Order: sequence, then C-alpha cells, then structure tokens
Amino acid sequence: MKKLIQLDDRIVAYELERKEVKNINLRIKADQSVYVSANNKISEQLLEDFIRSKADYILKALDRYAEMAKYSPKPKQYIDGESFRILGHDVRLKVREGKTNTAVSDKVYITLTVKDPSDIGMKKRVMDNWIKKQCQEQVRSVCESIYPKFQKYGVVFPTLRFRNMVSRWGSCQPRRKTLTFNIALVEAPVSCIEYVVMHEFVHFLQPDHSRRFYQYLNMFMPDWKERKKELEKTNNYLE
Repeated sequence: MKKLIQLDDRIVAYELERKEVKNINLRIKADQSVYVSANNKISEQLLEDFIRSKADYILKALDRYAEMAKYSPKPKQYIDGESFRILGHDVRLKVREGKTNTAVSDKVYITLTVKDPSDIGMKKRVMDNWIKKQCQEQVRSVCESIYPKFQKYGVVFPTLRFRNMVSRWGSCQPRRKTLTFNIALVEAPVSCIEYVVMHEFVHFLQPDHSRRFYQYLNMFMPDWKERKKELEKTNNYLE
C-alpha cells in the first residue's frame, strides 16, 4: 500500500505492508524507496509517529542514495580505450578477436579476447568473471596475511564469499565463520582492501561496532582512519 507522509519540509512516499511482525520495521533501499512493515494491530497514528521519529535517519539515507545515483558510473561498452579501475589504478581495455574468450592484464592494459567482438553480452561476462577473479585473489591474499593476528584468539580461517553489494564493502557472519566481500572492492588501493579485511576480521572478536571493537581495530591497525578516508574517495562507503 502506497502512503505519503510529511517529514520536515518534504513529502516522502513509502510502501506499507501489514503482516505478522513483532515490531515496526523500516528499510531505506538503494533505489530511494522506503519500505515499512507493521502488525495490523498498530494504529495509523502510532505508525506515522514512529516514521516521524525516524525523519532525520530517513532523509539522510535518501539524500545519500540520491548522491550515489548521481555519480554512479555509466554502463561499460567494452570497447578499445575504455578505463577500468583495478587496485587504485586506471587500466585501459584492448579488445581483440580470437578463438577463445579470455582476459589478461599487464597492469597497463587489459586485453579482452573474444570470438565475436560485437557481442557486448559476451564481453561483459568475460570481464565480469575476470574482475571477480582479481578480487578473489587479492582479498584472499590479504586475508591470509592478516589471519595469523587472529589465529591466536581461536579464530578459524573463514569461508570467503564474493558478490556485488549495494551499500557495503564487506560483512561478517561470526557464527557461520564467513566473510563476504563486495566485488567492487577490487577498484580500491591495496591499503584500503587491507582495512576492509581487518575491519571484518575484528568482528570475529567483537560482533558490533562498540567501543571494544574500535579498541581492537586501533590495536591491529593504528592508521585505519586514514585508510578509511582513502577508501571513501574510491566510492560511497557504508559499514
């Protein structure tokens, strides 16, 4: 059910879903849509009072996602000379016709070889697979170098997963012993990748962002704030 509510001097549209939930749930999505779910027993007045109490959070989130959309990169065309950012450096693309579909890089150029250079879908798939592999190799290498610091605390080397993420560089699931990383992390300098990996490893010792979490982070990586600032230049960053 579509609803409208005034928050400060703005009219905000939100989607309301009535279902069997214990609390009123609020989500702001990357497409700038607002989703609210609540039990049928919650009155309209109570619901609107709750949303208004979250006005500052909602408006800031909407503004942040609007800014992200404004500067989001245009879709790649996979043509000669197109730029890809890899580990903090711009690398140019060369497209060639060949018998196999492959991509290789000498750190100056990425040579994309495909059977049909006019097939944009194929070029995208080959490049996506190559970029994901670069991310996997770099992040795994960093994880392996950082892990000994945590091994003495009884932390088991985690399962590593990689996927496209909208608003995070990484996430930790301590109970499942799993770290998940954003494939776009491959665009960041290695020092920033080290920060993200360290940040997520610390969550095995302290799941939340409490004072103790930052005590651990300061101990393991004293310059983490500088690295985080550098990472924010790479892209919009949300922990």
